[in-house]
Amino acid sequence: MESEQLEALPAKPGVYLFKDEEGNVIYVGKAANLRSRVRSYFGARSSQSAKIQKLAAKTQDFEFVVTNSEQEALILECNLIKRYTPRYNIRLKDNKTFPYLRIDVNEDWPRVYITRRVQKDGARYFGPFASAGSVRRTLRLIKRIFPFRSCDKHIEGKDKRPCLNYHIHRCLGPCVGAVEKQEYHDVIKQVMLFLQGRQELVLRGLNTRMKEAVRQLQFERAALLRDQIKAIEEVIEGQRIAVALKGDQDIIGLAQNETQACVEVFFVRNDKLIGRDHFVMEGIRDEPPGEVITSFVKQYYASAVCIPPLILLQHAVDEPAALSQWLTHRRGSGVRLRVPQRGAKKKLVDSVAENAARGLAMARVKQLRAEVIDAGLRELQTRLRLPGIPLRIECYDISNLQGTAAAGSMIVLEKGLAKPAHYRRFRIKTVAGADDYAMIRETLRRRFGRGLKGGGSWAITPDLVVIDGGRGQLNAALELRRELGLDFIPMVSLAKGNEEVFVPGEPEPVRIARDSPALHILQRARDEAHRFAVSYHRKLRGKEFAASAVNGISGIGPRRKKALLDKFGSVEAIREASIEELSQTKGMTPALARRVKEYLGGPSVS
Repeated sequence: MESEQLEALPAKPGVYLFKDEEGNVIYVGKAANLRSRVRSYFGARSSQSAKIQKLAAKTQDFEFVVTNSEQEALILECNLIKRYTPRYNIRLKDNKTFPYLRIDVNEDWPRVYITRRVQKDGARYFGPFASAGSVRRTLRLIKRIFPFRSCDKHIEGKDKRPCLNYHIHRCLGPCVGAVEKQEYHDVIKQVMLFLQGRQELVLRGLNTRMKEAVRQLQFERAALLRDQIKAIEEVIEGQRIAVALKGDQDIIGLAQNETQACVEVFFVRNDKLIGRDHFVMEGIRDEPPGEVITSFVKQYYASAVCIPPLILLQHAVDEPAALSQWLTHRRGSGVRLRVPQRGAKKKLVDSVAENAARGLAMARVKQLRAEVIDAGLRELQTRLRLPGIPLRIECYDISNLQGTAAAGSMIVLEKGLAKPAHYRRFRIKTVAGADDYAMIRETLRRRFGRGLKGGGSWAITPDLVVIDGGRGQLNAALELRRELGLDFIPMVSLAKGNEEVFVPGEPEPVRIARDSPALHILQRARDEAHRFAVSYHRKLRGKEFAASAVNGISGIGPRRKKALLDKFGSVEAIREASIEELSQTKGMTPALARRVKEYLGGPSVS
């Protein structure tokens, strides 16, 4: 770096951006004094860390932005790191799209749903959450406790019938006019209090309403409120922690290895642990724990919608006064950063750090698993002479009992992992008797016929098709492939027993080592396709048996038979149903219902 550039730097607060020879931003930092801070990177190398030495060697140019204060510099630094994700900065993994829960209290009938955008629109936001999984778990919990609507329909209160959620007391039924707006908004207020950790206030209100319902002899309503109270009390009991704490606070612990760090956060509100989450940090090589914690606090609370007055830390942050001032500005009232050294708070921080260590170990297991899967996919490409890595594998199997209730299955692995949303099943329609080869051809014809027409997941071309079976099954599939002009799609079959892989044009099967991850991927695909086919086959057999059981009843034709099976699900359920329940089925009369009871037997109803 030229000394003239360094001398031209102002001795003022601001942000600096280091760039490589291609002009890419590789590091963003802030400084109370830009001149002294930036010059320190290009001083005596003996006193610098390995990371700083690498950064200085890669830096070919830099820019800087002067700010009015160190706090402004901190805000700008957070925004620029989020924008450029520089390789030498410590970064929150995927920190651009943290999910939140959103409640638009200005709607007539507010919903609670997941969003990744926080806007100044008057809605209430709760988060951020570390992942879609953690926010979905929270949404499932509050949906189990509070009967708010989950549909997105326009509510006029004039629907003819409510959905299932109304019948199982998971929704108050605004679509059919079963609830007043004020009562519905009271439920939404309870949800927001619950998410804020103020469950005692929710319980107090519910208890009052339950007593009022009892006083008015509304016992069914009182029972529902009682169940709601019990569910909240169970949640509160699970949130109690052994360490005595007061007030609202976040507790942050850290575990790191050479390449990755896991930060665990416990959220304590009103003396209760209302939630926890863990976040993965990248770019932490050669960084001390304090630097990692500092970067996390900056990036996480830059987007958090709820900042508590106290944040307990495992390690001290850099420039705590500036960080505390920035957090205070974001919260609107005082925020303290503390590193407890003894007592209850120290025990809690240690517990959080232990959870972080477990999270890091799990992340390492997932990373190793991904590395093994990647090695297996690359081996499949080599051993099967595929044109590319088989990132999408489709596997097919047939299940039937002497040709009856025949079913075909298609399962999908993407990057070696199951993708159930793309699974498909086929009821064999055109094949009579136990002809597995013809059934394979029908299954593939229907699958790729849909694919040729385009639309949805059907239009995705697999990198490899695996058929459960031997040479004969593969030849049947290849025949269909030629018929449809799809010779560019690689196809193989995997035979049980010796686990031989049959490849088109090869006289001998390919034998892959039993302990090879490549074979494990094929086996997993084959076993999953077999399981999926068998489960559908059993379902079809059960339906055929149920249908045949009522075939001999006079007056019960195909439509009435279907209506009975659709409503009750099985012959046993039909047998156990009362005459009144049977007669309420579409197309049934009391006389026909009595005839069904007499034919099938079961408990008599007077």
